[in-house]
Amino acid sequence: MRRAEAVASVLDYTPEESLDELTSLAISAGAEVVERVVQSRPRMDAATLVGSGKVDELAALVRAYSAGVVLFDQELTPTQQRNLERALQAKVVDRTQLILDIFARRAHTREGQLQVELAQLNYLLPRLAGRGTEMSRLGAGIGTRGPGETQLETDRRRIFRRIRKIEGDLDSVRAGRSTQRQKRRSVPLATIALVGYTNAGKSTLFNRLTGAGVLADARMFATLDPTVRAIALPSNRRALLSDTVGFIRNLPTTLVRAFRATLEEVTEAALLLHVIDASSVHAAQQTQHVFEVLSDIGAGATAQIVVLNKADRLGGAVSNAAAAARRITGSDVSAPAVAVSATSGLGIPDLIATIDEALPGDPVSRALFRFPVSEGAGINYLYEHGRVTGREDTDDYCEITADVTEAVRQRLQRYLVPE
Repeated sequence: MRRAEAVASVLDYTPEESLDELTSLAISAGAEVVERVVQSRPRMDAATLVGSGKVDELAALVRAYSAGVVLFDQELTPTQQRNLERALQAKVVDRTQLILDIFARRAHTREGQLQVELAQLNYLLPRLAGRGTEMSRLGAGIGTRGPGETQLETDRRRIFRRIRKIEGDLDSVRAGRSTQRQKRRSVPLATIALVGYTNAGKSTLFNRLTGAGVLADARMFATLDPTVRAIALPSNRRALLSDTVGFIRNLPTTLVRAFRATLEEVTEAALLLHVIDASSVHAAQQTQHVFEVLSDIGAGATAQIVVLNKADRLGGAVSNAAAAARRITGSDVSAPAVAVSATSGLGIPDLIATIDEALPGDPVSRALFRFPVSEGAGINYLYEHGRVTGREDTDDYCEITADVTEAVRQRLQRYLVPE
């Protein structure tokens, strides 16, 4: 459900367009949408969000379709949700709860499951109030509330304990990710993070660039758990590419907080590939929302490449990607832009070349190294992180010519032959 007065706050989505997105979310959650209703009123009703007449209309629709769930494209207060469930005799789910449900279905790693559970518990906690007797299933009697309230407090304490436990586990995950990033820094590989609105094609692009088998699906939030793979660049450098969770407008703050460990992959990245569904009529609004989220998590100043994905749906290649990107992102954005189709491969070579140019620092140059024949680790490291162009072996030494980054040169400095 949408209120007409809220349209201005959702980046110029009309009520019907906003319901289109809610429908996509519902389908992603496994629901079958049988009816859509829009309410236009000067102000929301404090008790039920919508007016009493609309509540009666919804109740009739629930009975007519034997519907089990009514979805609202608006975050409901605990009181509104309880009143609506009593009036409609059906489960009432708001936008936040729907997104949480999708995330719960998509989380496969232990980290992802912990993050989703934390967000769900933080969402549930304020909604326990007023449900004491219902949750206790004890006959409290008229005028007494003891057994219900006792059960309520028990549930609250249990939830608080579980939240503290999950937060501790996620701190351990965060520490583990920090250790992994430190290890990656010791190996001179820059990290590139894919960001963008959900369903923009990030996972398909990730698979195209890395050859990974990450799930790519038309459903929203098909990929939730982050994945990191190495990619090779034309300059013989290698980099790590990270696929992250997609953003969406009105993303619940509980999710943003819960997914702090995952979003750190974005904040630590040297370069962001901002993937935009160029075929979407809401590309500009979706892009602005992604900019807002990046700013909120502290990644607004990170270098970006604007990737106009699904360009094949625009009747051919985009003739001027920079101009198209300016129209979508705004004239004040000066990031390089590339039009691609992750599905067909259109523009992928141009994108890889642009990544190579935009990736900061660590230039590549040719160098000669002389290793003792017993120094197998150093030789193996050079083969892994450089491009070997020549090798000469003697009884005591192995001389290797290779194109290497400055970081590799510094790491193998003691084997370097002065020019």
